[in-house]
Amino acid sequence: MAAGSFLLLLLLPWLVTSSHSPPGCKIRITSKGLDLVKQEGLRFVEQELQNITVSDLHGKEGQFHYNISQVKVMDLQLALSDLHFQPQQHLVFNISNASISLRFRRQLLYWFFYDIGSINASADGVHIHTVLQLAKDEAGRLKISNITCNASIARMHAGFSGTLRKVYEFLSTFIVTGMRFLLSQQICPSLEHASLVLLNSVLDTVPVRNYVDEHIGIDYSLLRDPAVSADTLDLDFKGVFFPRARENQELENHAVEPVIKETERMVYVAFSEYFFDSAMHAYFQAGVLAIELEGEKVPKDLEVLLRATFFGTIFMMSPAVDAPLRLVLQVSAPPRCVIKPSGTSVSVSAFLNISLVPPGRPAVQLSSMAMETKLSARVFLQGKALRVQLDLRRFRIYSKQSALESLALFSLQGPLKTLLQLTIMPLINERTKKGVQIPLPEGMDFTREVVTNHAGFLTVGADLHFSKGLREVIEKYRPGPTAPAYPSPQPTEPSTDPHPL
Repeated sequence: MAAGSFLLLLLLPWLVTSSHSPPGCKIRITSKGLDLVKQEGLRFVEQELQNITVSDLHGKEGQFHYNISQVKVMDLQLALSDLHFQPQQHLVFNISNASISLRFRRQLLYWFFYDIGSINASADGVHIHTVLQLAKDEAGRLKISNITCNASIARMHAGFSGTLRKVYEFLSTFIVTGMRFLLSQQICPSLEHASLVLLNSVLDTVPVRNYVDEHIGIDYSLLRDPAVSADTLDLDFKGVFFPRARENQELENHAVEPVIKETERMVYVAFSEYFFDSAMHAYFQAGVLAIELEGEKVPKDLEVLLRATFFGTIFMMSPAVDAPLRLVLQVSAPPRCVIKPSGTSVSVSAFLNISLVPPGRPAVQLSSMAMETKLSARVFLQGKALRVQLDLRRFRIYSKQSALESLALFSLQGPLKTLLQLTIMPLINERTKKGVQIPLPEGMDFTREVVTNHAGFLTVGADLHFSKGLREVIEKYRPGPTAPAYPSPQPTEPSTDPHPL
């Protein structure tokens, strides 16, 4: 028993480490970013509270019968508000000492006197305390999983006018008390709907698993629930690419886990070597890391040099002397990315087959050579797209047959490097030009981006900008009215309620 306990203690650190999958992509939102979110969120809360629906209030006191209806919020003053992180998974939103101006319709019957009109009222000392719990849902998307809310109104005043003003003042205690209760009961349900339904619909716009192009896709699902400290919110994403032909295939992550220590910017996004390696591995698995040049597509200067290099072989193959040349360049293994504080590089191993293709006859291989290249990579952010610009830094070719042939191919090194720079690299950079979207909600963009390299990962620090308001995004994705499955047997009267566009 003691030996088993000792063995368990030895295995415990390994079990903890193995259960913690390192993220390929990590996002940190700081308190500065939360301040910007608060500004947009406050406008959204104002819009939601203006749409509060308060039930009619009616009652009787002796011979007085009163009815209050058509309650409408006219104005809100939310001067004091606060949005902050609360460990371990929460956001806290507080509104203090706010005021709400109302207008409603009054109806009063006293004996034979009947009065009708409107009343202006104000609720002062409104306090709202909400706590939003953040979690990862089954699809791996960040969601508001729960909300707790408390609302109170310290004071409420109503201004009366008209023939029976004195009567209303007499009844004001009953009316104001009732309205204060009904209004306070509607605040939290309104905010709960706004959070669990409307704000979650905005979070639904974050890409989780989508296609990058016709060859590969990316998985941005969360690995675990968000980690919230007093100043930051950290999100760990898989950040793994996959070939579309084999969507369940994933590259195992052995890279260094990104560590974000900075808090000066509103948001930080970190990418490990695994993020880039999985993209190149997915392209390799998709079979697109190859290019073929034949006939007129082969640069003329290079063709002349190749024919001179293999003159003897071609001459002995007469009548195939004038046959077109074919160059097939194909990556032989998934490229690897290395991120250092000094920069980012990509190592590529490939082979180049040079052949003659006589019309109507099988191709004749002249040479098969191995290539090793090292590319420098400039990673930058544009909008919400992460892009990579590649440049050829080192290039070497050698024969897979013998050292003597490698020596004979030395004269081809310069022209082939030029071929790569002028023909192949533009094609690769055109493919990476589109970039990959970073998992942010629609309507939120980056500004003032700064890329910093570390050992094994890089970070992009940026500020945030709302290009669209929360309301605009919500209305865009709000489901429209659905038509009935079967027509009604009798026509119904048109409704006076507004319908969403």
